[in-house]
Amino acid sequence: MKDDDHQSHRHPQLHRRRSLLNISGTAYTKPTAYIILLLLFYTLGYFSATFSFNDNSKPNPSISSPASQTKWTDHPTAAAVVLPSSSDADHNRFDTRCASPVRPDMVRKTILDRIFNGTSPYDDFPPAHINGLLKPTRIKGWGSNGAVFENLIRKVRPRIVIEVGTFLGASAIHMAEVARRVGLGATQILCLDDFRGWPGFREHRFLRGIPMVSGDALLLYQFLQNVVQNGSTAAGSILPVPFSTGSGLEAMCEWGVFGDLIEIDAGHDFHSAWSDINRAYKILSPGGAMFGHDYFTAADNQGVRRAVDLFARVKGLKVRVDGQHWVIDSD
Repeated sequence: MKDDDHQSHRHPQLHRRRSLLNISGTAYTKPTAYIILLLLFYTLGYFSATFSFNDNSKPNPSISSPASQTKWTDHPTAAAVVLPSSSDADHNRFDTRCASPVRPDMVRKTILDRIFNGTSPYDDFPPAHINGLLKPTRIKGWGSNGAVFENLIRKVRPRIVIEVGTFLGASAIHMAEVARRVGLGATQILCLDDFRGWPGFREHRFLRGIPMVSGDALLLYQFLQNVVQNGSTAAGSILPVPFSTGSGLEAMCEWGVFGDLIEIDAGHDFHSAWSDINRAYKILSPGGAMFGHDYFTAADNQGVRRAVDLFARVKGLKVRVDGQHWVIDSD
């Protein structure tokens, strides 16, 4: 008996194992008991995991998330989302590092080398497959001859003008004529546009009949034709930069191509205008000015005007109005 007690005291594990093999007075073989234990542990694990999942699914106030930081305000037609300040700051960041400015007298060569492989887009123009499809001149623009152009050219006396959104070149040709008239014959005007127009532009009453070849509306060719028809002086001072405004402005920043005068007149929705204004301001030379059209429209608070006013507020700048155009001077 003493030996049995001593054995049980020395081997408590053995004692518990024997107890588990005899549950509720029923004797089980070892394999059966192992199966019962396995099922028991599996059941306990299942309920434990379920409880843990339900407990963790409750929101933890100490963990911040975009959803918990979003504020909703009433609006007559829809709920407006006020993003957290960190997201607002992200929308103001345009982090491309610009190269050192290229000398104004080297800008034309830089553009020709970077985009046209060192040749001029006016060489041997028009190409044979386009000849006969273009009108001698098809110059259509909106607000392209406003007093703001001459006012700013006389004030800034730019050597480099960058036009963001040029369409058929009406305002560019006008600026070239004004620059020549005020003694700035060497001024270069870079016209940044993808020359694709916009959805449905060919339905406009002034633009019907523009030919299309293999899906190409030939706007770049008609732009070149308009410039050529205004003489060799215009062709020597106006260059197309045939890319989207975003990629083109980023490229000019990286190449060090800066403008003394920059016109913004491409996309009129808020996001397009906001992006163009922010990117263009990075390549605006000190003492220069940035300006644009469509400041007063039926949708001004949702489009260009909203973007211009927000940009000026973020940068601490002032917006001037000249006719239908907005103007912001460099700081």
